[in-house]
Parts: sequence; structure tokens; C-alpha cells
Amino acid sequence: MFFRLSIQLTAPIMNKEIDTISIVEKETIANMNFPEAEVLAGQEEINTRQYEAERAMKLGNFFKDKVKIIFEDNESLKMVETTIWGVIDKRLLLKRGLVLPIYRVHEIII
Repeated sequence: MFFRLSIQLTAPIMNKEIDTISIVEKETIANMNFPEAEVLAGQEEINTRQYEAERAMKLGNFFKDKVKIIFEDNESLKMVETTIWGVIDKRLLLKRGLVLPIYRVHEIII
């Protein structure tokens, strides 16, 4: 059973103000559509995201720690709480073989 919650908040995501993030179950990622465009504006932000992804992967592999990933599909901003098992090319490998394009990730909260 899958469900979708919406929360209202105003919080900075990589220095941007947001209004709504939908909280989704990781299993729903397989049914989402992701545009090819990068969501971050600058190379420094992209480098920070890459560093955080690799750090989150190490925590997931060694300690089974979950992280919150704020990402954007073709509809809206979403957040999922899961374990990152791998960082390959432009993809995050999640539990159960799910894949999330890293270029659609706004922030990884450890």
C-alpha cells in the first residue's frame, strides 16, 4: 500500500525557498518520470551534492543509516527517506534496486 502526504513548509533547499514537498514511499520512484535537465544551478552546488551522496552511501553501507533525499520529478518536489547503497555515474542506487537520477536531487539530508 502506497500513500502520498503533502506538507507545507518554507525551508531553504540549497539556498532556495520552497513551499510544498510531497513525501513519497521509495517504491513509487520506479513509476516517476525524470526530465534530463540538472536541477542545481552552479558547479559548487553539484559538487556538494556529489560529496553528500557519497557520504550518505558510506553511512548506508556501513551502518544501514537512512537519509532524506529531496528531488524533483516532472511534476513537483518530493522527499523520500531511504538508504543509498551506491553512487554510479549520474544515478543513486537505493534499496530494492531502485534508481534515482542524481541530477534531479536538490539535497541529501544526513
